[in-house]
Amino acid sequence: MKLILKWVLSAAALLAVAYLYSGVAVNSFTSALIAAAVIGLLNMIVRPVLVVLTLPVTLITLGLFLFVINALMFWAASGVLNGFHVAGFGAALIGSLIYSALGLLIDAVLERI
Repeated sequence: MKLILKWVLSAAALLAVAYLYSGVAVNSFTSALIAAAVIGLLNMIVRPVLVVLTLPVTLITLGLFLFVINALMFWAASGVLNGFHVAGFGAALIGSLIYSALGLLIDAVLERI
């Protein structure tokens, strides 16, 4: 049940990102649900591989390169989907930062339930 609730809240967070930042656009709540699922799958499957492959760069930048990896996952999801659009890499970076902050808030709320 918590997984479904987190998925729905993540979709709502994507809609909030689109509302707060003009570089990200989401057509509908259904598109947001699909985009949240795709972002979750990319973060689960592709992100660990990228983190391992870019470990030297991540160490040199003291972990700041992880923001770039998060932005790439966010941007890749927009490239795969029709109802979810990110204007460019800069928009993906800002959008992924807002989405991550909202995700932390969602996780904190769900921990209490």
